[in-house]
Amino acid sequence: MDADIAGLRAFLVTAEELHFGRASARLYLTQQALSKRVRRLEDALGAPLFTRTTRAVELTPAGRRLLPRAEEAVAAFDAAVQAVRVTADPLRVDVYDERFTPLRIVRALSERDPALRVESSMRQGLAVALPALRRQEIDAAFGRVHDLPGPWPAELAHRPAHLEPIHAFVAEDHPLAGRSALTPADLRAAGIAMPDPAGATEWRGYLRRFTERFGIPLRFNAPAIGLRHTAEQFLAERTAVGLGEMSIDIAGSGLRRVPIVEPTPLMPWSVVWHRRNPSPLLPRLLGPLRPPAFPAPGDPARWLPDPDLGITTR
Repeated sequence: MDADIAGLRAFLVTAEELHFGRASARLYLTQQALSKRVRRLEDALGAPLFTRTTRAVELTPAGRRLLPRAEEAVAAFDAAVQAVRVTADPLRVDVYDERFTPLRIVRALSERDPALRVESSMRQGLAVALPALRRQEIDAAFGRVHDLPGPWPAELAHRPAHLEPIHAFVAEDHPLAGRSALTPADLRAAGIAMPDPAGATEWRGYLRRFTERFGIPLRFNAPAIGLRHTAEQFLAERTAVGLGEMSIDIAGSGLRRVPIVEPTPLMPWSVVWHRRNPSPLLPRLLGPLRPPAFPAPGDPARWLPDPDLGITTR
């Protein structure tokens, strides 16, 4: 059995954290899967790399000797992969889902810049896209960078790109369809019903923070596949309302869009990329994406979850 890059990556992250729980969260693995990778590496090398007790994880002498060499090996592997990547390849960008703003952002950027050729994917959640970003299977992804299932990966960078107002969506014969605007008090009386975000833990976290902040009942239905399925769920609600971005196209769907005011909730989108990504097209994507103006804490007109206020490049 030979040592492999996956095992060396698992060793490096565990050596940084000295905690299998935190390391497995960073790698988006279960603790059992992480332990298996480390054990395979130890078997390949013929030496234990960690000592484990109920209170602590520490490097063994063999682990300390391996650490700088493992860092060099992984860095050399990443450099080799980058060296053979075809620079003419399109930029691989995850735009989250067809219903949301990132698809429109990327489309507009590519229309303005013919040299920015993009191959899009829709993993339906930044939490789902992060492992692909870390492996550089994709070059960039859009999403909300809070309420993710683990600590932020140090090798990934992010910066805010857009704030999109959230509106209410109801059937044309819904009791609230004729309103010009809705307040959180109106939503508190009606309740909110949403498709289950499934793996998009950041969107689930956003919805929970909003509804808990204003005391609004929240119910999740079955996950929705695409815009049409989302519209069907909203149309089936007779009392509760659905939420979505202001820019969602609902023409011909039978839905009405009603703004939410006092305050208007905003969806914060960030763009995320690997710090060592070598694609010459990445700067063409990042360059035009200027950070938006964030509301001040306590702004009565606009609302963001507390963790998202004033988010900066990282």
